Amino acid sequence: MIIVTGGAGFIGSNIVRALNERGRTDILIVDDLGGGDKYKNLIGLRFIDYRHKDDFIKNLDGAAQNVEAIFHQGACSDTMEYDVNFMMRSNYDYSKEIFKLCIRKKIPFIYASSASVYGLGKKGFREEEACEAPINPYAFSKLLFDRYVRQFLGKVDSKIIGLRYFNVFGQQESHKGKMASIFYQIYKRMKLGGGPRLFKGTDGYRDGEQKRDFIYVKDVAKINLWCFENPVANGIYNCGTGHAHTFNDAAKAMIESMHSKMRTTYCDFPDELRGKYQSFTEADTKKLLAAGYKGGFTNFVIAVDEYCKFLEAGGYYILGRN
Repeated sequence: MIIVTGGAGFIGSNIVRALNERGRTDILIVDDLGGGDKYKNLIGLRFIDYRHKDDFIKNLDGAAQNVEAIFHQGACSDTMEYDVNFMMRSNYDYSKEIFKLCIRKKIPFIYASSASVYGLGKKGFREEEACEAPINPYAFSKLLFDRYVRQFLGKVDSKIIGLRYFNVFGQQESHKGKMASIFYQIYKRMKLGGGPRLFKGTDGYRDGEQKRDFIYVKDVAKINLWCFENPVANGIYNCGTGHAHTFNDAAKAMIESMHSKMRTTYCDFPDELRGKYQSFTEADTKKLLAAGYKGGFTNFVIAVDEYCKFLEAGGYYILGRN
């Protein structure tokens, strides 16, 4: 059996989908469906059971019988949440309990870290302490868990892999609302009759020229499964393409994919985000490639077009369809 925490969420549900495509359905999904539409992410997936995250953590040893791996994706990912105690309970304490279980039972542990640990990126985006400078509680909780994990690397028998996700976009993110990718935000706006709307220039960048390392969620799922299957990989790795695109690039790709003649407009940069906004991200992928990853990344324009078609078709996976 394979356990996927956060399995009803954005990245977690895509990992389940990728496992399904390889014939694996012996999956336990752990999540908190809440009161929104996240449950719809499960309709197009095959799995043997679902368990609420609180019930799961209360009986960890009982739930982890004959488990091949745990993909730990569950977390509070709201970068605007400033209740630090809540963030630490959700992202640090909870993760430690699952991690300790994996060490006890020698279960491969593949977990979601975040490129937010690099803060404004002034010292680069390498998997090194010198580059790490979180600027919000979410990023701090992710960095603290990375540091906790580092104490055990090379000292225990379990496979331990942390993936620092850069700017992920793609299928099954609609439940994230304001935290969904710029691609989803643009899509929703265009469906309502408005063109893409981006931030005016900031931090020395012209209007819409801020740059992010956008990575397609299918590639993220592929890298997770590669980590599971690769006997050599162990440690903390960046999970990005290594090539940044501007927000203008994102808007252009969306306009072309939607066959629209709408124009991009620009709004004032919010004062509340000054000093808290990553105007540039770009993964250093040397460590991931050195570990043997050769799966490549989906072409940016092709990924955006595929995602738009998915949204136009309803926005959720359907059993029996790609």
